[in-house]
Amino acid sequence: MARQKGIFKVKGTIGDITFYKTKDGYLVKEKSVIEANRIASDPAFQRTRENNSEFGRAGKAGKVLRTALRPLLLNTADSRMVGRLTQAMMKVIKADTVSDRGQRNVIDGETELLIGFEFNSNGKLSNSLYAPTTPNIDRVTGEITLEIPSFVPINMIAAPAGTTHFKIISGGAELDFEAESHVVATSETAILPWDSTPTTLITHTNTVTPNSTKPLFLAVGVEFYQEVNGTNYPLKNGAYNPLSILSVDSGV
Repeated sequence: MARQKGIFKVKGTIGDITFYKTKDGYLVKEKSVIEANRIASDPAFQRTRENNSEFGRAGKAGKVLRTALRPLLLNTADSRMVGRLTQAMMKVIKADTVSDRGQRNVIDGETELLIGFEFNSNGKLSNSLYAPTTPNIDRVTGEITLEIPSFVPINMIAAPAGTTHFKIISGGAELDFEAESHVVATSETAILPWDSTPTTLITHTNTVTPNSTKPLFLAVGVEFYQEVNGTNYPLKNGAYNPLSILSVDSGV
């Protein structure tokens, strides 16, 4: 391993030489190349193959969830959400105690570990909505509901600077991770003033397939708006809108 000297600090790969930064300074090493067929067949890479298999499974599961919640994610996700969700799915997969290593999966894992996942690290629901929420998943009827009693918005919603109005959104999703398909229903309130006027009771009912055996999810979020000349515009293009998984029923 070599150390870089001089005034030029280079990071990246040029040909077969990789330049990188560590706590010890800027270093350089020859690029390591391992043939794909060796990784696929060499016993020495068995653990690598197992890890790759489960990582790929986590990525696909995350995509299923993102696709299902896309109507809500259009104005709520941050730029690193995909990677963070894949990591969260890996935790779900690693909680699978019945499958062999490399074959562990979301269905046999603990999807409840996704409760509290924040899709927008720039605006988290846990730091934005303080009104009491009551989520409920009725597997028999397929109704995935949210209830929020009357509250004073300016007291119970921590809104970013410039906010004049807000909206509560929710989505109920039924996910088939094996078939990579979903059923989803969404709800939203009207655009409400962010002031000292108490809201009415908020009730959302998102209905999916009755008696489903698939994992069911409830996601809840807030969208912030700024009123200008009588028109409500999404505040900063939704940069601070939170969306979080509030409840999960893993299925049977």
